[in-house]
Amino acid sequence: MRRVVRQSKFRHVFGQALKNDQCYDDIRVSRVTWDSSFCAVNPNFVAIIIEASGGGAFLVLPLQKSGRIDKAYPTVCGHTGPVLDIDWCPHNDNVIASGSEDCTVMVWQIPENGLTIPLTDPVVVLEGHSKRVGIVTWHPTARNVLLSAGCDNAIIIWNVGTGEPLINLEDMHNDMIYSVCWNRNGSLICTAGKDKKLLVIDPRKMEVVSEKEKAHEGARPMRAIFLSDGNVFTTGFSRMSERQLALWNPKNMDEPIALHEMDTSNGVLLPFYDPDTNIIYLCGKGDSSIRYFEITDESPYVHYLNTFSSKEPQRGMGYMPKRGLDVNKCEIARFYKLHERKCEPIIMTVPRKSDLFQDDLYPDTAGPDAPIEAEDWFDGKNADPVLISLKQGYVPTKGRDLNVVKKNILGSKPAAHKKAEPASAPKKMAETSHPPNDDKVDDIMMELRSMKETMRRHGERIAKLEDIVASLTTNDESEE
Repeated sequence: MRRVVRQSKFRHVFGQALKNDQCYDDIRVSRVTWDSSFCAVNPNFVAIIIEASGGGAFLVLPLQKSGRIDKAYPTVCGHTGPVLDIDWCPHNDNVIASGSEDCTVMVWQIPENGLTIPLTDPVVVLEGHSKRVGIVTWHPTARNVLLSAGCDNAIIIWNVGTGEPLINLEDMHNDMIYSVCWNRNGSLICTAGKDKKLLVIDPRKMEVVSEKEKAHEGARPMRAIFLSDGNVFTTGFSRMSERQLALWNPKNMDEPIALHEMDTSNGVLLPFYDPDTNIIYLCGKGDSSIRYFEITDESPYVHYLNTFSSKEPQRGMGYMPKRGLDVNKCEIARFYKLHERKCEPIIMTVPRKSDLFQDDLYPDTAGPDAPIEAEDWFDGKNADPVLISLKQGYVPTKGRDLNVVKKNILGSKPAAHKKAEPASAPKKMAETSHPPNDDKVDDIMMELRSMKETMRRHGERIAKLEDIVASLTTNDESEE
């Protein structure tokens, strides 16, 4: 019998790496042994975690600033330990969060045209983890809600507008957490850990909705993401160290809907999902390929489409949100592949002859507006993403400043149930809502932070000078 080939408009998706002059060169990509993507992109900027002496740092480059990057290019460098994960805010293209080995999460406001001097002062420092923070991810629909997960096996959900931890999930996993992902409206999270458990959790009720022990039996790290229909997609390893991918229905996790063995490579598979087209792209760390699959309702549910291959292995990978793509070129995905010393954009296009806007490739997609505020979400409300049409292409709007309204920590009464000013509020409102006492506290804290930073820089300089003196002394002695 003749084999029937399944029809799909994505069967001939064409991947292409951009030319050298459109890459970002001479970047010292981080060598930390942590399985995050090390890169985050949005329609304005590409952020890359880099090697940094005396702490942790990452680069933030405007997308158009390709070519060779000067060694002296300013970085975001407020962490005292290596940065492990970064994530752009989906509702403000100038705000990025970072998690670090120094046990803190920091949220940064990037100037409109990028950095001209090193950025050392975050908008807010979120302290609550007792071990390194390996995962940070923003809520998809509520403004200023950020999730962080650390090697202390805890998941903390923060209101960035007030700098407070509002939910702390401590005893869900009894070992290190490998991955956390929100569902489409942010009402649930799915997590995968070193204990080989796959969990679906309702964070506001602080309870496990469904659970699968040994979702993948291998010892290497798992990844889990939510699909738009509510199912969960995982990547992991079999007992024989073969890479696997699986599809699960949270209502019944006894058996997977689909389970596929892939190969015996040992790189962790990072999944990137496009909810508009239901395509999943798998990028293995240390691989030199991107495989892509279409998820449908018909067996075998996960349909292999094709593989984009190149020569160099990837250290990490950034994935552009749909609104940052070029619709005139039928571009359906764009990746930012990290090599040892450079970042190379790779575009995925569907070959079409017509110059007209392709409605079937670009259904309305999630836009940058947040449908609900942090307080609404913590009070129990849910909202789907606010969708925008890409017919005329996406024009980025000017980012708002992120204002953090700190509670009066020196006040005699605890400020229970006091609603925080939304971070999108104009600065004047934020200033008038401060009691005078708060202003003094803020000024003192800012001065304290500035002095600490100055002392840290002086300490580093002293250490360097001592090293130089020691080496000169050694040289003198050897000459004698």
